[in-house]
Parts: sequence; structure tokens; C-alpha cells
Amino acid sequence: MTPPPARRRRPAAGGGTPAHNLPRRGAVRRTQAITTYGVGSLIAVDQESFIVSGLDEAEQSWHGDESPRIYERRLARVLGVDYFRLPPASDDASKDGLRVRRFPLMHSCPECTDLQRHGDFNPPVGRSICGTCEVDLVPSRFVVACESGHLGEFPYWQWVHRSKDRHATPIGQCGGRLQLRSSGRTASLRSILVSCTCGQAPEVSMEGSFRRNALKDLGLKCRGTRPWLGTSASDKECGLPLRTLQRGSSSVWQPVLKSALSIPPWSSGRADPLAEHWDALRQYDSREHVEIYLKGAFKGGECPVPLDEVMTLLAAEREEDSNAEAAPTFDHRYRALRNKEYERLRSGNDEIEHSRDEQFVCETPLGDQSVLDPLGVTGPMLVKKLREVRALKAFTRLIDAESTTDSKEMPLSERPLRWLPAMEVRGEGVFLRLDENRLDTWEKATAVAARVDQMRTAHQRVLEQRAHDPSRAVTSPATPRMVLLHTLAHVLINEWSLEAGYPAASLRERLYAADDMAGVLIYTATSDSAGSLGGLVAQGEPELLDRTIRSAVRRAEWCSSDPLCMETTVSGTDGTNLAACHACVMLPETSCEHNNILLDRALLVGGALGYFANVLDY
Repeated sequence: MTPPPARRRRPAAGGGTPAHNLPRRGAVRRTQAITTYGVGSLIAVDQESFIVSGLDEAEQSWHGDESPRIYERRLARVLGVDYFRLPPASDDASKDGLRVRRFPLMHSCPECTDLQRHGDFNPPVGRSICGTCEVDLVPSRFVVACESGHLGEFPYWQWVHRSKDRHATPIGQCGGRLQLRSSGRTASLRSILVSCTCGQAPEVSMEGSFRRNALKDLGLKCRGTRPWLGTSASDKECGLPLRTLQRGSSSVWQPVLKSALSIPPWSSGRADPLAEHWDALRQYDSREHVEIYLKGAFKGGECPVPLDEVMTLLAAEREEDSNAEAAPTFDHRYRALRNKEYERLRSGNDEIEHSRDEQFVCETPLGDQSVLDPLGVTGPMLVKKLREVRALKAFTRLIDAESTTDSKEMPLSERPLRWLPAMEVRGEGVFLRLDENRLDTWEKATAVAARVDQMRTAHQRVLEQRAHDPSRAVTSPATPRMVLLHTLAHVLINEWSLEAGYPAASLRERLYAADDMAGVLIYTATSDSAGSLGGLVAQGEPELLDRTIRSAVRRAEWCSSDPLCMETTVSGTDGTNLAACHACVMLPETSCEHNNILLDRALLVGGALGYFANVLDY
């Protein structure tokens, strides 16, 4: 997705140079600076291409009023930081913005067909045109990357001069200039032709450059370049194989996003006055020792946090770590976030018992909940206020960050920082659970287990293919209750987008599927105005929720692609779905936690399989 055209009304942020020296290069929304155009990603603006600079260089633009701090202690503790920051704004009222660097540096001129570094064209200051032909330069369509997250220029010179004798002529000493042209015969790589004026090598096409071993066959390995940290920034010789990618490919940059809901006792959302003291406080078990430490730490003044609150927070932290067999790992603590959210969503947090500053309000509906019993649904809760913090932890290239325990995450800065970029979104939602007794009986059905096992096998195969080391690939989360809850969330979002007036993209799902959890939260936590329409909470009243679920299930009974959709044995990416397609249960990617995989509406309504099959009988 290309940002809006550049606004050149006044100076703004640019790559590695003070803001007053470079013009503004387009604009992106704050959310996009986390999810789409984060640190290390490539961004196209008009005819130019840039890479978003690392936090080390951009730290100046990420401070002050342009980039306020966000506090979410549970998530900060898991990610090992003290706080988060909003990305700097990029509108006309902002003084700064995201810092970027030009990348790739290799450009071609469509008029003279020269292919060389941007500066060698002698463009006027602040413009990207050929100094001779005065036409817009075209950034290289191709880049190279490795699975460790490094990124580099495509080796055009080696590609043209490839031969059995790889060391016949040193790079750049053939005396010629590279040229790039298109034959115009087709839109394939075969029509993109690269040559050198030295005459020592024939003109070659880009066909075959995307083969897995194409660059390895040339004797090329990753040199560890990290252009988002500067032209000279590189690790030690990386040595991993390089892969050719299109500059706009989704494999060039994949964000590692982590999120958490603000729940009591951490839900005040204010700055933590004890941020520098928690490591020391965690060493004390008794109330007396904690009190003695606080008196010594705040000499001449009282501790800004009541002692009872400090003890409550310490106890909550220890409870989250209590189920770890050894020292708590990142994965354990991140799972504990969901467990605590599930417990709080079940127990609620009434508004009348708290101040107006409370960020989490969850109440039991007033209607008769027994009307939901025939559906196998229980425990609806009205989440009148919620706050979600989504943080950009790192990013990956070529491989899916969720597909392996050794995901080769690339940090956002060269040196450790005590903060991360994040977005704070507020909204409302509806939480519901499935009846455990009925769910246990349904899960044990042979037909149900066999159908889910087929999806899990296909998904596990995909995870192993995408993992850097297949033996260390994570286990697929597909279980009967997970697939059921996932599909139910999708049909409810589709139903509310029709009945309650919400665009499907403004609603999100949050699944709680484990041996001791069987719930789903559908909420409107979005920074877009469509998420603040109000009224979603009213959909959680039992009588209305009963009608909604029945209508959603009946609507899911039939798809315009049936009988093909319902009877297919392979659907979705590499067979990771069954009875699911864009005409029935799939959602916009921003609404789904699992990228529209692990869905099967047959588990909802499919004859003897369906959890809600009895709803269709009357």
C-alpha cells in the first residue's frame, strides 16, 4: 500500500539528516508505523523508495510531545522494557516524523538505460532524476535478504558477469557500465534485460534470479548489511544464503507484534513511579522487607504508591510466573497474559466500584442468561471499556515470526533501548464462553477429531517448511475448541457487520482457547473512527445475543460456493482450512488473529459434526 503523495509545504523528517534540511516524503498513519511501515521496512513514495531508519538514529524524532509515552506494565515486563512510545505524527501539524533512508541505492534511468547508484546520476539536491536525461529515476525492483533479517542490494554486476571462472574480473574493474532495459514482450522476468558495456559478458535476463540457490551458485553469501541502521552498519560476515525478493514483497518485512489488554490491577494507564525499583522489590517476599526498602528508596518523602497496592502487584506477578517449571520464559509469560485476561473477563470489573480513570470495565448483563443454554453458550460479559496496547517487538524477513521458536528476529535498534514503538487503542466489546460440559462431549466425537487432525497436519507441515530449522518448529495450535471458537468469532463479526452497522474491518477477535479456556472476545479496539460508533456492548444482552448467534449460524449453513465449499477436503493456504472461503467466513486480515487459517464452518453447522447443529432443527 502506497502512502499519499508527498506534501512539500514545509521541511520534515528525512534519512539521517536534520528535519530542516530535507522535504517531507509523504505521510503514513501512526498505526501503519507499527503494522506496515515499521523500522526496517521499505516504503514507496511517489517514484522513490526508502527504508525506515532504526530507533537509534530516529530516537530524537521519537521523543517529546510528538511521540508521547504509553504505559502498560504487563506487556512491558514481558518484553523487557520500561514503557512504550507512540510513533511520531506525520500530518501538517507535526514538527518531525519518521526518519528514512534511500534504499535500494541502485536505480535505473528509463531514457538512457543506465543502471547505477543513485548518487552517480548526479541528481539535483532533493530530487530523484537523471542529471543527464532529466527523467525520473526508477529504484531497483529487486533486493536480497537472508533469514537472519539482513537486507542488501541485488548483485547486478555478478549476475551479468557470471561464468565458470567467478574470479576472472574483479567487481567493477571491467571498465563498463551496467544497463537495464525491458524488451516489452511480456511482463515476466525474461523481459527484464541487464547488460554491461564492457562487452565481456552477454546481455542476460532476470529469469532464474528467484531460484533458492541462484545467488549461492554465484558464490555469494550474506554480508550482514543493515541499511536501516546506516550504510556502514553490518554484522560480522553472516554467511547465510541470500534470496532474491521483489522490493514490495511481504516477505521483505514481517512485524513481530505483541499485545495485551489493560486489566486490574495494572489498568490505570499512568506512568509507573516505581519503574526503577521493581527489580529490587521482587527479591523480597515479606511485607515488612518491602516496606523497609520503600522507606529507604524515598527518603524525605512518602512512597507515591500505597504499600497495599505494591504488595498486590508483586503477588500478581508471582502468580503469573507460578506455573513455570523453571525460570519463566518469554513464551510462558506471554501465555500468562492471556490467562489473566480470561480470568478477569470471566469475573468482571464493575464500573460503579471504580473511578472514572479505570481503563477496564466489564459487567454481567442484566438479562436472563438461561436463554443461551440451548446454544451451549454461557457467561456473556459486557466489556464497556477496554484498552489494548500493541507493541512492535522486532521484525523478520523471509520467514514467518510465528512459525519457529528460533525466528531470527531482528531488533529495532543497534543498542538495547528501554522502550518500544506501540499503539494504544480503546474500545468496547462482548465476551462469551462455551459450556465446558457440552464442549468436552463434542470434542471427543471421532468425526470432529479426525477433521481437525487433518487441518492440524497441514498446518504443521506449513510451519516446518517456513521454519529456519524444521525440528524446532512450533506446534500447530489447531484443536477442536480452537477451530470452533475461531470460526464462531468470524461468523459473529460478519453478523454484527450486517446487523449492528459496523464494518467488519473495525471489529477484532481475541481467542482464549486452551485446556482450561474456551472463550472469545469480539471488540472494537481500533484507532479508526468506525471503532467508536458505540452500541456493540448492547449486542451482548442475552436475548439479543441469542438471536444473533442463531442468525449467524443459520447464515453460515449456506455459502454461495456450496456444495464445493462445504464438501472440499482442502481449502485455504496449503490446506489449512476446510469449509471456509471468502464468501462465507473469512474476514479482513486486520480482524483475524490467525491470518484467516484454521477455519471450518462444518464444525459449526455440519450435520452430526456441528456444535450448533441443534439450532438448525427449529
